[in-house]
Parts: sequence; structure tokens; C-alpha cells
Amino acid sequence: MSFSFDAKNELCRLPVQKLCCARAEAYGILLYCNTFSAAEVRIITENPNFAARLPKLFHRAFNLRFDRQPEPGAAGKMVFQITERRKLERITDMLGYDPRQNLVLHINFALLEEDCCRASFLRGVFFAGGSITDPLKRYHLELTTSHQQASRELEVLLRESGYPPKSVARNGSFVTYFKQSDQIEDFLTLIGAPVAAMNVMGAKMEKDLRNSVNRRLNCDSANLDKAVLAAQEQLEAIRRLRAAGRLDRLPEKLKETAALREAHPELSLSELAETVDPPVTKSCISHRLRKLMELAKEL
Repeated sequence: MSFSFDAKNELCRLPVQKLCCARAEAYGILLYCNTFSAAEVRIITENPNFAARLPKLFHRAFNLRFDRQPEPGAAGKMVFQITERRKLERITDMLGYDPRQNLVLHINFALLEEDCCRASFLRGVFFAGGSITDPLKRYHLELTTSHQQASRELEVLLRESGYPPKSVARNGSFVTYFKQSDQIEDFLTLIGAPVAAMNVMGAKMEKDLRNSVNRRLNCDSANLDKAVLAAQEQLEAIRRLRAAGRLDRLPEKLKETAALREAHPELSLSELAETVDPPVTKSCISHRLRKLMELAKEL
């Protein structure tokens, strides 16, 4: 199952109670479903939980039943349809439309004055036209409709609610979308899917942790490469001093440091400093090795 499927299943568990919210949710579904016109309502879904919710929702919202709906236990694409003129007129009247006008030209904001109704409307929009990518792959939630004005006004509604989206036209459809994880989390929480929102947050934390580990490994690898290169340069300096007969004439501390570096070429400066008897500081061992390299350069 997809992340979208799981999120919608979570939303389907919300009860259908308040009349105003049921109507607002159904309104969002109608504006973003397959067909909503003066001649027909057609909603197609493959989600059995959403299919089970639709009859209860429309009965609560408009006190009517679908003219066509799938048999119980049906699978695949399930079609819900209303074609009876009386029912269609009832819907348009309750949504505040003039039946002589195109039903999907605008959002009736008078039905969405309460915060609970706005959240329900957005839930309906997500049910019918929403999809969300698995957040472990990328952050992307979009709401797609074939009605340009509805898409524009949905963007206004989201901005007023504190969720500024982006919009794009794609293959004759109009898409409102979010690409920021925090915006997706807030939107899912608003419409009643806090578990899905927490999963987005968890995915973000997992990716951040993975990226942090990778950065640390890359940093450690770079530091290791630098340490190896520095040790090679130090060993080369020591070999040049020995070949020139200068090494045995150096002060005891420098000879001791040269011997330790040759014996332990893999150690870092801190680790090499601890092998000195008695142990010295990292800066002390670094100073001695620099002195050896300077003497080799003089050759």
C-alpha cells in the first residue's frame, strides 16, 4: 500500500458527525472528484474504506443516496454516481450555487467560515484529488482538479489558513502542491491525519540522521586521508635525514620522535604523543615532527 493510501485510511476512521462539517467534506470531494456538473456527479475510487465512507457522508451532508454505487465487497475501481435531477438540484441548492451557472467555477467560502468546516473541506479535497509521495523518497503532497478557478481559490484558502502552497498546470489539470516537510506535516494534522504527519516527521528525522552520519563519515575519511599524507611526508623526511647521516646527530627528543613515527606510521598525532615516555602533548609531538621536516628540507 502507498503512503497516500495509508493516510486516507487514517482519515476514513474519523466519524461523520456534525452536519456542517459533513457538508464541507462532501463539498471538497465534489470539487475535486471525477465529475461534478448540473447533469452528473461521478466519484471513482479504488480505496474500499473511502468507498464505505462516501454513502454515509453524502446521506449526512445532503440526506440522499447515490443512484449508482458498487456492491458490498467490490474491488478495483468503484463508481459512485448521481444523475437524478432532483438530487443534483438539492446538492447545488445546499452548496449555494445558481443552477444556471457552472457549478465548479468557484468555492463558496460562506460554507467554510468555521475552522472545523475548512479542515473538513480540505480533507474532502485530499480524499478526491490528493496524493502524497513516500516521505522516505521525497516530500511532495499535491491536490489535483480539472477546474482552474477551484484550484486558484483553494490556494487562497490555504494561504489564509497559514499553509502557502505552490501551483502548476499539468496536462489539462491544475495542481496545488507542497514540497516542504513541515508544511505537509501541518496540512495532514489539520485534516485529521496526525499519524501520517508523524510518519513524515519520522522519515525526516531518519534522513537527517543518515545525512549526518554520512557527513561525519566523509569528514572522518577526509581527516584520515590528511593524516596518512602527513605521516608519509614525515617518514620521507626521516629517511632523507638518515640517508644524509644527519639523524644520529639530532637531539635525543627528535631522534626518539623519528623512531616512534617509523614504528607507528598509522597513528594520529594524539595517539603518537601518548606513546612517548613520559607522554607529551599533541602540539609538542607536532612541533618535533615539523622540526624534522624543516631539517630535511634544508638538505
